[in-house]
Amino acid sequence: MSRRSWALWAGATLTALAPTLCFQLLYLLTGDDGVQVYVTSGSAFCPGFEMSLKLPVSQLREVPLLYFGGAPLIVLGCAAWWMAVRRGRGRLGRTAGRCVAGALILSQLSYLLPMLVDLGLGPGCAALWGPPDEVGGTLAIRLYDLLPPVLILLAVRPERFTPRGPVFRTTAAVLTAAAVLLLVAESAPAGEVSWEPALDCAGLGHGTVRGLDQGEKRFLCAVRGYTPELMETGGIPGWERVPDREVLAQGRQLCDVATRNGGDVNAAPVQAAPQASLAKALPSLCPAVVRAQQAEEQRGEEEERAYVAAAERACAAHPRHRPRLRPVRQRQATMWTEFWQINGWEDGYEGTTPDLVEDLVGSERGALALWAADEVGNACVTTESYARRPPLELKGWDEVVEVGYESPKGSLCLVDGDGQDLCGLTPQGPGSYRVRVHLRGRKLVYQVAYPPEGAVELLIMIYPGKAEKPVVYR
Repeated sequence: MSRRSWALWAGATLTALAPTLCFQLLYLLTGDDGVQVYVTSGSAFCPGFEMSLKLPVSQLREVPLLYFGGAPLIVLGCAAWWMAVRRGRGRLGRTAGRCVAGALILSQLSYLLPMLVDLGLGPGCAALWGPPDEVGGTLAIRLYDLLPPVLILLAVRPERFTPRGPVFRTTAAVLTAAAVLLLVAESAPAGEVSWEPALDCAGLGHGTVRGLDQGEKRFLCAVRGYTPELMETGGIPGWERVPDREVLAQGRQLCDVATRNGGDVNAAPVQAAPQASLAKALPSLCPAVVRAQQAEEQRGEEEERAYVAAAERACAAHPRHRPRLRPVRQRQATMWTEFWQINGWEDGYEGTTPDLVEDLVGSERGALALWAADEVGNACVTTESYARRPPLELKGWDEVVEVGYESPKGSLCLVDGDGQDLCGLTPQGPGSYRVRVHLRGRKLVYQVAYPPEGAVELLIMIYPGKAEKPVVYR
């Protein structure tokens, strides 16, 4: 038992205890326990993080002997080594020391190796291990934790002189030089690649990136895939590991090209630019693109309003229906659909889709469905609610079908694709009703590729009556 071995065992123990002692001293001086809460989320598969959760060896870190950097295990191993060496069992003592070192190395590698795997896959997976300004510190601590087992291996190593030839010395020198050069190359500042928490893409106010305005941060969030528009694709391919400053520089160049072309990201010069793929995220960075898109949206809204106004004028031009029996309530509306039908529901029955009789009207308890267009279009709808059965009207109508309807709550409303509704159709409250639907204009809609507005007219009469079988009058 040499002084060298005892010094190395003592060094291993103190090295293992040092981080814990530093944290305790910091807590006594400042009251800061060093605990930080970090939350992140992502959709990418990160094998290192998954490995760290599933490997049974990762549970080694929870063994009490490995608390305080493994100091209890080191002391126990030192005692076993001392007793074995004192009794002349040097090989047994060396084995005990190497087992202790192996357990410590295995415990640290179960965390260190998965972390290194994810760090090599890019910022998306690196984010699972902590903020970027903390990952380097965590990595350094994990490497530091490998120092105690190295000291233990040196402590139990037999003392003997082994001559080193020129081949060994040359190889060691080359490897040392290569390691130094690699370390210098890796430490060269390649530029920061920021990710979601640092950029505060969620808008929670916890971002750590400094020196960027909100537009630049939103642009980087979009490029990295942290916006709803680009989240599904994981961002813009090819730009995942490009430093922030380079992404912003390329984005500004593309913005200049788009500005010269009126802010149109679909212009030929923009699409031909080397960084054209950034056009998807350009609105966050380029005011000219925002103005062009706003102008386009405004034109679209104006066209939509003109289209709706034309349809409403066409419906208003139709002669108003004159009922032969005074209804309790009569209402008119231009209603829209993108799926052939206009639906009616009562509270709690939304989403029910009855089958149509003669492809015109269908009913179930609490639900009504009416054909209104050839997939997409509008219809001029008139609803009339009666206290008793109205006279049958066939003149001027192409199709007339009557079905029974059970109203569970007396709150039937027709609702179109734009959210417009016609309510109060069952004024007698819950009970049994008959629904008579009149239609004209279907033939014209099917015959003409672009039928005129207001081509489809629907007259819906609703009155109390038993829910008998459907009746097809025409």
